[in-house]
Amino acid sequence: MSNAIADVPSSGGAAKVTKINEAIIRIAGNSQDGIQAIGGFLARLAGRSEQEVMTFMTIPSTISGGPSIFQVRIGSGEVLSAGDEADMLLCFYQHSYEDHIKSVKLGGIVLYDADHVTPKPEWQESYRHVGVNISSLTVEAIGGTGRDKGKNIYAMGLLAKIFDLNIPKLTKLIEERFGGKDQSIVTNALNCFNAGYSHSLENLLKTYQFFDSEKKDRHQVVMNGNEALAFGLIAAGVRFGAGYPITPWSDIMELLRRELPKYGGSFIQTEDEIAAVSMAIGASYGGRVAVTGSSGPGISLKTEAIGWAVMAEMPLVIVDVQRGGPSTGMPTNVEQSDLNICCFGGHGDSPRVVIAPTGVEDCFYTAIEAVNIARKYSTPVFILTDQGIATRIEAFKEPNLEKICQDISPDFSDRADHKPYDLTANNGIPQHVAPGTKILSGKYPIATGLEHDELGHPTGSPKLHQLMTDKRRNKLRRLAAELPQLKTYGPSEGQILLVSWGSSEGAIHEAVDRARAVGEGVSCLSIRHINPLPNGLEEIFKGFHHIFVVELNDEGLYGYGQFASILRTRFADPRIRSITKSDGLPWKVKEILDKARTLASKKA
Repeated sequence: MSNAIADVPSSGGAAKVTKINEAIIRIAGNSQDGIQAIGGFLARLAGRSEQEVMTFMTIPSTISGGPSIFQVRIGSGEVLSAGDEADMLLCFYQHSYEDHIKSVKLGGIVLYDADHVTPKPEWQESYRHVGVNISSLTVEAIGGTGRDKGKNIYAMGLLAKIFDLNIPKLTKLIEERFGGKDQSIVTNALNCFNAGYSHSLENLLKTYQFFDSEKKDRHQVVMNGNEALAFGLIAAGVRFGAGYPITPWSDIMELLRRELPKYGGSFIQTEDEIAAVSMAIGASYGGRVAVTGSSGPGISLKTEAIGWAVMAEMPLVIVDVQRGGPSTGMPTNVEQSDLNICCFGGHGDSPRVVIAPTGVEDCFYTAIEAVNIARKYSTPVFILTDQGIATRIEAFKEPNLEKICQDISPDFSDRADHKPYDLTANNGIPQHVAPGTKILSGKYPIATGLEHDELGHPTGSPKLHQLMTDKRRNKLRRLAAELPQLKTYGPSEGQILLVSWGSSEGAIHEAVDRARAVGEGVSCLSIRHINPLPNGLEEIFKGFHHIFVVELNDEGLYGYGQFASILRTRFADPRIRSITKSDGLPWKVKEILDKARTLASKKA
């Protein structure tokens, strides 16, 4: 807990109240204990209180369940990552206690279920232990009818007391969460929460209260990355999607399946991944950009059809929510190892656009950008997110939907003539018309995966194949020239430039803040547009002695991660080196700084 000020007397309960700017709370138990629900309540309360919030969770990939954690960082100021060390650990079992106590900063609070946890004597001097019989008190609160089911809500009451949380807002969140169920369930939940809140905390020396938010009175929305991306697609005008379930993409699919019919659209769950991408391509051919998506294994299956979309120059959005691989890998852990397949997967020269959103808010706006690029350049566009963003909850400023939402319905106006693959018109970028559009010349085009002439008719002409290959490549070069120039976070010159893509942006920003606070010349650069890269990167790189690419994948045979390899190939610059890991966990700020300092001491 940071920025504590002088303690003030409490109005009741604990002896003192300490004002804090932020807190990092780690909740550890088993997946069936509802610890994600606790974290979700805390995150959404922060959002409704105009505070910043970021979360991180791990869940077991097996149906039988197992150990799980949810970490939430709440701040009255800017929150850039889920945090390195926790200020408090809430643990329900002995294994939760022993496995996670080292994640708590020295002097931090360990709130444990005394029915299942016996503190270790050697740790009692390093951490403030607070034991509460959470399981048995939960049974007492609900009359013993549900055993200890509801202990997560009881624990929420304890946290609400410790951090002086807004009780009316939390009560409303609980009622909303269980509102669709039998009234007895709502009543039991509220009884558990109130019992936890009323529990005496005399063994806790102080309680805490957050400063007022720096962004007070800002209208915020609170959601995870999958939700933000799905709603962004709807705002962009997408009205058709097709997919097949796979973790962690499935939440996007389910949200679109539920929400698209409200806007006159539909989402189809197909029999397999190949059918899903093919159906989405067909819908895009019908005149409106469609979406499909998956995670790594499903993207592998979609690659042949994506190649068809590249050849036919069809607008299409493909979402890849990355997870640990290869094969089934680690379905519920984070990794950034699908970069190569999204940029290069498939046979032949098949250029496509790849964009990697950097956070939950960016997922919403990236979805809109991806749709617009797909339409403008008639090309498949990958949105390359990952499990870290997919399940991470953040609060951000409510979008102005009246200005953002767009209608991309096809124009069926008559055309005098039409050649979708005209080599000279519109810089060679296709302008497809929807089937059913009347073409007065009577010359109707076709779409095919074969090389073709300007009307789409198959051809074996060497000259046309070269011209069409050039055309498909050059439109991405034109896109690169239109991308905004990037700026560093921190000075444009220094010793070390940390480069990231995707979900690691917040961690490298916080790493820069920490490094510069102790006088180190560190800046960072987050790159969203992976393929094509924005112009001007070489000018930014000139300002630094070391360029370290921070990414969550393996260093490969030659010591370079996937994005570092792309940058080294593009710029042939030996200063570009890798900081990588593949442990299935997001970056800690300390990890990044330790690796950067070690690498900087070695010659490139």
